[in-house]
Amino acid sequence: MKSLKVYLSESHDPHLNLAAEHQLFSRMNPEDPMLLIWRNEPSVVIGRYQNPWYECDLKAMKHQGVQLARRQSGGGAVYHDLGNTNFTFFSSRRSYSKEKNTRIVIDALSRFGIEAEASGRNDIAVDGRKVSGSAFKLSSDRAYHHGTLLISADIPSLLRYLTPENKKFTAKGVRSVASRVANLSEFSPLITHQSVSEALIEAFSSAYRSSCEVIRLDAYSLEHDQDLMPCFQMMGDWEWLYGKTPEFVHPLAGSFSWGEVTGEIACLKGRIAEAVLRPQPPVPGLQEGTAEVLRDVQYGSDEVMERREQISGKDPHYRLVRDILSWIASEI
Repeated sequence: MKSLKVYLSESHDPHLNLAAEHQLFSRMNPEDPMLLIWRNEPSVVIGRYQNPWYECDLKAMKHQGVQLARRQSGGGAVYHDLGNTNFTFFSSRRSYSKEKNTRIVIDALSRFGIEAEASGRNDIAVDGRKVSGSAFKLSSDRAYHHGTLLISADIPSLLRYLTPENKKFTAKGVRSVASRVANLSEFSPLITHQSVSEALIEAFSSAYRSSCEVIRLDAYSLEHDQDLMPCFQMMGDWEWLYGKTPEFVHPLAGSFSWGEVTGEIACLKGRIAEAVLRPQPPVPGLQEGTAEVLRDVQYGSDEVMERREQISGKDPHYRLVRDILSWIASEI
């Protein structure tokens, strides 16, 4: 077999790293296994079929400058920071083996005296606590298996950003499953991003009985790679991050000085497709007026408030609709 290729990304941009991963996947010779090792600055990475409003606290993330990213594989939401090392194993679909890849990671951890084991469908655990989660992507002739390794991640931030305040949705798509987590540094003071990267490379080489060619992907080169730009730009676009969200419904219930309102907002591709309100006592024209204002608005408090400011003062329900929109914005 030829020398194995191992790529070490020096970028910490989640959108750039996911684009680089996709480019390697697209360009690879499926018969030549590869490994990519990478880290991201603070970010929440959701699965391809997930709802970001359900999976993470977007308001807290925006306030703290934590990025949102959507990967091309399935699976659940994960928190990344520089205390989290990510790996991606590339192979042909024919030779793809989740078990072999997992064994490589477990072998790498054993070099630090850490006894890890496969747990559940896609996780690796130590003493019953999750230290690694995985997701997968398969095409006609190739595959990749990528995952996380919690080295010294900020666990309080992980718990905070992956626990949204509002979970009242009825939604399609894949939902994350909460797990007890732990940093690997709790089990070995010697483990760092650098040392675990070296251990992964050694275990990868040993598993395939071949030497490794290590290739560094510096951030500047990635950011100026014209072939990479379309995918990089897509990864940061609203249409990819939010517009790929499966349809969902957000129920509403609130009180006003003049009465009560119940209803729901139905969303498709991250936009409000329909808003249904049932005011008590009934207010003629309020439902129709509000529904018209909200139709096709991006689901989000800022977007709803922006539409609120565009309402004409000539509308007979001008003040009521503005009150309703302020309330809806506070709910989402």
